[in-house]
Amino acid sequence: MKQLFKFILNTIPRPILIRLSIIVRPILAFLLRGNRFIDPIDGKGFRMFLPYGYGNQRNNVLSPSTLSLERHRLLWLYLQNETDFFTSTETKKVLHFAPEQEFYKRFKKQTNIAYTTTDLFSPLADVKADICNLPFEDNAYDIIFCNHVLEHIPDDTKAMQELYRVLKPGGMGIFQIPQDLSRATTFSDDSITDAKERAKIFGQYDHVRVYGRDYFDKLRSIGFKVIEEDYTSKIASEFVEKYCLAKGEIIPVCFK
Repeated sequence: MKQLFKFILNTIPRPILIRLSIIVRPILAFLLRGNRFIDPIDGKGFRMFLPYGYGNQRNNVLSPSTLSLERHRLLWLYLQNETDFFTSTETKKVLHFAPEQEFYKRFKKQTNIAYTTTDLFSPLADVKADICNLPFEDNAYDIIFCNHVLEHIPDDTKAMQELYRVLKPGGMGIFQIPQDLSRATTFSDDSITDAKERAKIFGQYDHVRVYGRDYFDKLRSIGFKVIEEDYTSKIASEFVEKYCLAKGEIIPVCFK
């Protein structure tokens, strides 16, 4: 199964994968139902989660029902337990880059947010836009989600500046990235253009860098106040395992 999923991820374009997954997801959820693991996003239980990874495959990380990964489930728990995102009685404007399927329909149904999605290629995007040249006004959004996007962007400084520009003063942004916490500094090399070599070095064929611990300070240099939220340390270890979370993953919670 691991080799099959690896082949699918590396050969089928992402927009097509998104459409196909809508059909396949309920079948997988039915076949793998059980009680060993729980997806906290929808509360469903499974005897196993699916493997995932463009290079090295990780076992038990992809939920059969929501298709969430570790980072998505961690973010959901953080929003649910530590913020008023789901409960606020005041309508908030939310901008979501490259919207994840597991969040898209749920966020769209919320009556307490005005929800806008954006991306250059995603079929789920309301607005087709370049993150380095956004068509939105200054100080427009209360909340911005931009997760696992910046590692794809050659000029991530410009992208961060645009995120800062369109976020309201006092607003919150969550900008998750694949991060190697053993690295002090971010690594990039524009001379590496071969897709297989990029996957080997950067973790995915369309990534252009590997972020290190200096990622948070780069966000601060743009103007954000950054909280490095080690949220799995606040969750009981049995639930970290039950929810299939990545222990030690940091959520970059940013404020303007």
